Order: sequence, then structure tokens, then C-alpha cells
Amino acid sequence: MKISRDEVQLMFVKAKPFLAVVFLQAALAGMDIIAKAALNQGMSNYVFIVYRHAVATIVIAPFAFLLEKKIQRPKMTLVIFFKIMLTSLFGPVISQNLYFLGMKYTSATFIASMTNVLPAVTFVIACLLRHEKVKMTSTHSQAKIIGTLISIGGAMIMTLVRGPDLDLPWTRGNHQDHKNGEDLNNSIKGALMIAIASFAWAGFMISHAITLQTYPAALSLTAWICMLGTVEGAALALIMERGNSAVWSIKWDTKLLGAVYSGIFCSGITYYVQGIVLKERGPVFVTAFSPLSMVLVAVMSSFILSEQMYLGRVIGAIVIITGLYLFVWGKKKDYESPSVEDQEMSVHQSTNAGDAVNA
Repeated sequence: MKISRDEVQLMFVKAKPFLAVVFLQAALAGMDIIAKAALNQGMSNYVFIVYRHAVATIVIAPFAFLLEKKIQRPKMTLVIFFKIMLTSLFGPVISQNLYFLGMKYTSATFIASMTNVLPAVTFVIACLLRHEKVKMTSTHSQAKIIGTLISIGGAMIMTLVRGPDLDLPWTRGNHQDHKNGEDLNNSIKGALMIAIASFAWAGFMISHAITLQTYPAALSLTAWICMLGTVEGAALALIMERGNSAVWSIKWDTKLLGAVYSGIFCSGITYYVQGIVLKERGPVFVTAFSPLSMVLVAVMSSFILSEQMYLGRVIGAIVIITGLYLFVWGKKKDYESPSVEDQEMSVHQSTNAGDAVNA
């Protein structure tokens, strides 16, 4: 069966949102490994966030100016500026600082696994803000709710249940160090920080989507978010690291690599690509691919950082993924026509009813 060029192009267009979010998760997985290495060398998470978004602003701003020069950007009103400032506060400042602070208390794999509750958190907030519709009599809506609860349960298992070590060949000889550094108290502290960070990141996603409706210049919006994130993050860093000017020094090492990599790929490019997908599919779709990042981080951190894996975390991760994909199954009707509103859905329902009568 020969496939025409138009069919190939149509398949590519349909696959673009999925390819985009896979790229996002791969970039974030790399960030988790590099950032963990930088933090292990004593880098301040507050300073890391500032440098990260400073790099992103320097890289993205010229492209925004040149590529969107001919686009009629919306006028920057006080309301739009407030939305952008709130968006940068949720994502670059609150969420990411808590994320990296939690990373200091636990491992990169644990952090990536805990963030799998993000789709559920985003779903709850979207429901509260009426961006997500739920009908208790609908099987798909019930799947969303049950999947959300299962994901949260899996996160609790990962946090509270450790279990025996998994004796992997490449992590032998590192058991004792990790056991001393990762006790239950640290896991709970890290989990609480990641939980709050997930709520903040969900707020960032929704706020980003809302802001795009009034300021659709995605590249310029990315530059604004990164610039304001740098300013707000610097203010927080100056307060939290007051009297410790040494934390601002940076050399040609893992700290610089982490700031540059995270700034270019995980702030600049990621915010822009995320904005494009948000327009088409919404915030829940963007966050639904978190388990991919977890798998990549688990593999890379085990090899690169020699992080020890525990049975409790594996079981918790499986439970989280089960809940997530039950949730995604409940969302599949939304994915079939992401840009279609209720009016078009009612038209389809009316057509089906007419066909049934004619039959």
C-alpha cells in the first residue's frame, strides 16, 4: 500500500505535539542529571536558577526580536505584564527553587519519579479553574479521578516505602554512601518540596496557557518569562544567600555546564516549545508525559551518578505510571480533537443521533 506525500505530511502534523513533548522530557531528564551533579558540588540552588534564566534570556531575546519583528505583538498592558510576572513567579522562581532544593535531599531518580504526580495536580487545578470538564456519570471522567488518586498513592509509596536495595552491577560499592545520605527524613523533606513544586509548576502551565491567549507571541513571551524569572530569582537569591558572596562565583566546571544547558534547553527552548503545544493541546497534555523523563533519569543516574535503586521506589513508580495512564485513557477523547469546542461535539452527537434514526 503506497502512502501519498499528503498523507505523510498529515501524519507528521498529527505527530508533532507528541514529538515536541518527548523532546521536552528528554531535555528535562538531562537537566536532572547535570543539575544534581552541580548541586552535589555545592552550588546554591537559588544562584543556579538565576544563572539558568539569565542564560535563557541572553539566548532567546535576540531570536524573539528578529523572528517576531514583523509580527504585530499585542500591546504590553499592565494586565498582560502582571500575567507574565505571575507566570514567571510560579515557574522559574517558586517551582524550580523548591525542585532543586528537594533534589539536595534525595536523588535525581526520586525527584523525576515524584514529578509523575504533576499531570494529576494539573488536572485538579484545571478542574478548580474550570479549564477541565468532569462528569461524574462518565466513565472517562471516573478514570481521570481514579487515575489521579492512584498517582498520589504511588507517590506516597515512593516516599515512605524503601524496601531492599536492587543490586545492580554498576552501582555496587556505592550502597553505604547513599544509605547514609538518603534517610527517611530526607526523603520526606524532599517529597514535600517536590509536591509543592508540582503545584507551582501546574500553576505555571495553566498561567502560561492563559497568558498566551492575550499575548500569543510565543517567542517574545518566553523571553519575558526568562527575564522576569531572572530578576525575581535574583531578588530571592540575594535574600536567601545574603552575606555569602562566594556562592555567585562560577568556573569552567559542572556548575557552568548546568547553568548553560538548563538555560538554553530547559528554559529557553522548553518554554517556547511548551507554549506552542499548550496552544494546541492544553496544559494537561503537556504534563502527561512525565514518566518518560523518569525512565530516562533512572537509567542515566544509575550509570552516571551510580545512584542506588530501591524496590519501594520501583513499586511506587509502577503505581504512579498505572494511575497516569488510566488518567490519560480518560483524557483520550480530548486528544482526539484538541481544538474542538463543545459546539462541535454537540454537532457530532446530533449527526450520530440522526444516523441512528435513519437506520
